[in-house]
Amino acid sequence: MRIPKIYIPFLFFSCVALGIVIGGLVNYPIPAKVTKQEYRSKLNRLLNFIENEYVDEVKTDSIVDVTVTGILANLDPHSVYVTPQEQTLLADNMRGDFVGIGINFYTYNDSIAVIKPIPGGPAEKAGIQAGDRILYAGKKPLFGKKLKSESLYNTLRGEPLSKIQLTVYRKKTRKTFTTQVIRDVIPLKSVEVALLLDGNTGYIKIERFAETTGEEFHEALLQLKKKGMRALIIDVRENGGGVMESAIAIADELLPENDLIVFTKNKKGAVEKMYATEEGLFESGKVTVLIDENSASASEILAGAIQDNDRGQIVGRRSFGKGLVQREMNFDDGSAVRLTVARYFTPSGRSIQKPYKKGESEAYHGEYEHRYESGELTQPQKVKVADSLKFKTKKGRTVYGGGGIVPDVFVPLESAVGEENVAYVLKTGIVGHFVFEQLDNNRNRFAGWTFEQFQKNYETTADFLPEFEKYMEKSGVQMQWEKSKSLVQRYVKAEFARQLFGDTAYYKIILQEDPMLKKAGVVRIR
Repeated sequence: MRIPKIYIPFLFFSCVALGIVIGGLVNYPIPAKVTKQEYRSKLNRLLNFIENEYVDEVKTDSIVDVTVTGILANLDPHSVYVTPQEQTLLADNMRGDFVGIGINFYTYNDSIAVIKPIPGGPAEKAGIQAGDRILYAGKKPLFGKKLKSESLYNTLRGEPLSKIQLTVYRKKTRKTFTTQVIRDVIPLKSVEVALLLDGNTGYIKIERFAETTGEEFHEALLQLKKKGMRALIIDVRENGGGVMESAIAIADELLPENDLIVFTKNKKGAVEKMYATEEGLFESGKVTVLIDENSASASEILAGAIQDNDRGQIVGRRSFGKGLVQREMNFDDGSAVRLTVARYFTPSGRSIQKPYKKGESEAYHGEYEHRYESGELTQPQKVKVADSLKFKTKKGRTVYGGGGIVPDVFVPLESAVGEENVAYVLKTGIVGHFVFEQLDNNRNRFAGWTFEQFQKNYETTADFLPEFEKYMEKSGVQMQWEKSKSLVQRYVKAEFARQLFGDTAYYKIILQEDPMLKKAGVVRIR
């Protein structure tokens, strides 16, 4: 059984070789020795030649994009070209906010369906509710088969305090109305939830590392300490990284002054070291970091700092293995290039960058499939480490470089043996879409329930597994889950809780029976 390729980390562009672009157009031999300046001149002359003489109209901007992408494809998998549209979204994610109307939505039956307005956001203030369909922005229709995400985002976003009139259809009352929404800055949380699991164990889930993540983590620590937290679990599963400085700031909260957090080295051999300061909020007390095969980059910096300084234990599965540092160069049209400029190393001196071949980005990013087929995701003895890359932690424990952070405590995939792909499918958007459609068909089913009533009554009043199985088949997802029904049930229930009561409710359910939490010593969640 093979894992569906729906969970491969996002690639900005498919890699196209530079030779394809220019090889068939230049009819002159290349001199034996060509200077860098001559190459630059050659590219400029070629583009001018195409623009002025080519038989058909052609957008040279698109040729430049392909050329840049082809050049970067011959460097490493993390040196990439980012289009203006992608750069706008990525910049918002890394900055930690955007200007818009504040809704979670998805395109359902060719229209914008509101999953949930952000609490306290512009849309909620304007009276928009979960289940509403947004039909028009002014006179511009926001429905139909040709609806494009780029156009949609551009329409709903804008300048702070700018106004937009929306025409909304409310299914439960079968009425259409108009409302004026005043756009505002919408925070994008990177610390998704912070809660006390039992009497003294705090849990913080970090979704990604944005510019605001350090501050969010600091505030979460303050609140948990006020509640009596004496042990801390940091969850960076499925966290592909982001801003390195935020990972350093979080490690600084946990490590004593002068402990080395991470260091970088560029091609000239220049080394830059980052140390913990005296500002840490939680420098004593048990620390556990949860990782998996999709924990990368900044997540690995944090896990490596905790492991190498013997500050806590790492629980889970071997992380992704990204040990390269990028710097961004922006262009006037809003696009950008992210170029690898250095390697980072954990405090013990290990690089955890996994091997790669130039020009084979798809195989590199899809390497988890090899891990699955090799048995590494279910059997600890299948995890391959390089004996030639042994390093010592501060207290003399052996750790390994050469391809991700190997956890101190291994935890296999939660799905039953033979049904390992179930865990991956449940983490895609398909569960959220299913739950939305179930609620959309009958929003009165849970009307008036508190979260406590939901927890108590859900199992006795609702069994959505048969409907979910039909939904999966209709969506074209073939999946065996006979041995994993309890896992599927938990994810479906948790998603109902999220859409009805918010993120905290989701995690209070999804973390029940979590095998990594059990390995971390959490017996019961309040």
